[in-house]
Order: sequence, then C-alpha cells, then structure tokens
Amino acid sequence: MQDQGKIVNNTKTKGNFWMFFIPSLLGVFLFMAPVSYQDGITIPVAVLAKSLQSLFDILMIELVTIIVSSMALASLLCRIKTPNFIASRPFLNGLFNPSPLWLAVRVFGGFAVLATYFQFGPEAIWQENTGGLVLAGLLPTLFSVFIFAGLLLPLLLNFGLLELVGTLLSKIMRPVFNLPGRSAIDCIASWLGDGSVGILLTSKQYENKFYTQREAAVVGTTFSAVSITFSLVVLTQVNLQAYFLPFYGAVCLAGFVAAVIIPRLPPLSWKKDTFIDGSKRADDADVIPQGYSTFSWGMELALEKAGQVKSMKSVFSEGVYNAVDMVFGVLPVVMGLGTTALIIAEYTSVFSILGQPFIPYLELLGVPEAVEASQTIVVGFADMFIPAILASSIDSEMTRFVIAAMSVTQLIYMSEVGALLLGSRIPVNIFELFTIFILRTLITLPVIAGVAHLIF
Repeated sequence: MQDQGKIVNNTKTKGNFWMFFIPSLLGVFLFMAPVSYQDGITIPVAVLAKSLQSLFDILMIELVTIIVSSMALASLLCRIKTPNFIASRPFLNGLFNPSPLWLAVRVFGGFAVLATYFQFGPEAIWQENTGGLVLAGLLPTLFSVFIFAGLLLPLLLNFGLLELVGTLLSKIMRPVFNLPGRSAIDCIASWLGDGSVGILLTSKQYENKFYTQREAAVVGTTFSAVSITFSLVVLTQVNLQAYFLPFYGAVCLAGFVAAVIIPRLPPLSWKKDTFIDGSKRADDADVIPQGYSTFSWGMELALEKAGQVKSMKSVFSEGVYNAVDMVFGVLPVVMGLGTTALIIAEYTSVFSILGQPFIPYLELLGVPEAVEASQTIVVGFADMFIPAILASSIDSEMTRFVIAAMSVTQLIYMSEVGALLLGSRIPVNIFELFTIFILRTLITLPVIAGVAHLIF
C-alpha cells in the first residue's frame, strides 16, 4: 500500500510538473521574451496588441468612444437604481457601481470622449493636445494591451511561475528593495513591453493577497518601468539617437537608485504591510524549510500552485474577467484624468510655476539652460512625452539628454500610468503619486546629470 501511495504521488507530481511547465513557458515567452518588431524590441503580447490595433485601425477610436461613453451612462443609471442582475453579481456591481469620486471621473471621461470625437463644447477638452491625444493616441493602444494582457495574464499568475521565481529571487529582492521575489516579474514585463502590463499584473497580485498594501504601492509606482521601445521614441524626439546606450544606461542606473531609496521614504514607507483584507503576512513566509534548497522549495510551491488549477475553462474565464475589468473599468478613468491633466498642462502655467524651484537645483548640477529645462520638469506629471517635445527646441545637447532621461525615470504620468494606478485597486491617491513623482525627480536628476557630464 505504501508503494502504491508513492506511485500515485509521483504520478500526481509529474502531472503537476507539466501543468506548471508548459503554461509558464508560454507565459514567459508572451510577456518577457524580447522580439524584434517594426525596428524596435518589444514582447509578443505587445505585438499581438499592435496587430489588433492595426487590424481595426480607424474603427478602434469609435469602439473606445462607445465603451467610455456607455460606461459613464450605465454608471449614472446604476447610481439612480441598480438592476437586480447587476446588484446580485459582485463582479458586475463593482464594475458599474464605483464610488462617488470615481463616478464623477467616469462621467467626465464620458463627456470628454464624446466632445473629442464629435468636436463640440470647449475646445480645451477636445483639441489634439488634450482629449484628442488621449482618445486617438492612447486609448486604442490601451484597449489592445488590456485585451491580450488580461486574457493571457493567468499564464503567469495561475501555474506556479511566480512561486518559483519569487523563491529564487527573494534573497535579492527582500534585502535590496524589501519586496517579494515575484515582483521581479512585474518589472521585466514592464521593461521589455509596456508599463500598463506591469500595473495590471501588480493589481491582480494585490487583489489575490500576494502583495501587501505597501508592496503593491511600491511595485506599482517604482517597478512599472518604461519600455525600451518608448525610451527610443523619447530619444528620437530630442534628436540624440546616437547616444542610446549611455542614455539607457543612465535611465537604468537612476531607476535602480530611485527603487532603493524612494520606498524607504514617505508616503510609500507609511503604507501598511497588510493585505487587501487587512491580514498580515506570516513571519515565516520567505523561510525555506529544512531539507530543501532554494530551488527545490520554489519547485514545491510551483507544483502545488499548478495542482490547484481545476480546469482550463476556469483559467480562461479568469482571463476574460481581467480583460473586461480593465477595458470597461479603467479606460473611462484614463480618459477623464488624462484629459484633465493635459488641459492643465496646455492651458495654464501651473507646471511652469511648479518648475521654478528646480532652477537653482539644475544650476547646482551644472545643467545648461536651466530656466528652459525647469519648465519641462513638472509637466512630465501630465504626460511623459511633453518634456521631450519642449526640450527639442533647446540648443544644449547635454540639457536635452538630461530632460529626456529624466522624463523616462519620472515614471508616473497622468495620461497613462497615473490614471491606470488610480483606476486599479493599488492603494495610492493622486497626492501620493505627485509626491512620489517629485521625489523621483529630485533623486534621479543628480544621477542623470552625472552621466551627462561624463558624456558631453
């Protein structure tokens, strides 16, 4: 009987191994394998998203307009009276019944998307640098990314890959960043592909109690790195393509320094180390039991996770829920907040005024044309690409280099990443995001300026 039990156990382990190995390998390929596409490096999920976007082309704008405007209307109607079929289903109730603040953002997003598409109402809302930029330049891309990332994310989450990687990397991530090892996956997916993928991954892990409030906030604001492809776009805008290697080296170095320092400062250091339901992580969560190596314990956890998968249908259903939640829940928020931030940047001097205190700091760091450079610093909170556009008219190559690298390492901008963070379950608010944005600027500027002095 004992031998028979061993045979059954071995058979189960082998079955779990293939259940772990094949989906995880596919997930690694889709989310982390660098592939060449349209003269750049990206990941297969991003290629799928771009292919979907080009397939529907002009219809994509109509589609996102319908989604954002209909969600605004549906949310208003649910606020007046929630139908039973929505109220009785937690997923639908959460989707159509946001809090009063997010309802207001969603309704403004609905108005802004209609005003932009039909070009009516105040021009400040719908012109090409405000609502037009969000509707035509951002929402179609996010829609495509959300569809594929949402559907395919269970390949990373459900089959044990994060358990194995988390165990292997915990000895690096814990002492250096005070984070679980699995957070490295979020960073790699963002770095090679798209920051929105990293935020979606972080949000789902927070909801599933793999990250505490502090860990989710740190990963979402610090590890959703800018992709290599977008970095090249920024550098091209300031006409410094020849400096890509030192540029990206400066970005990586500055990003690493910020990732070590900023989580140890408020507001991130003030976040509670409790899960979404208020419970705490066990003290021995990262301890490897006696008799196991780091790898063997990681495999044990991975196979246990893979063995919990009941059917591929349930995995597919979870992927559909992910995609629906992001497309219908987050796109209206991005339209509302992104348009608002760009209106402030385009029609007021708020960001120029906020940039004034940076003039002596830039002068201290020896950055030429410090006054012109200061006007580009805080405007990056509205949109990451705006500093590069403004910097393109600056004569000094060194200053253009510093501004371009800084805009990439600032990381948080309201036209995409900021709006996505606020629309997700990750526990951060807009004031905390702005504080983190300023801290990232203050900490990364000396690093970038130092590299720039070595080059120019």
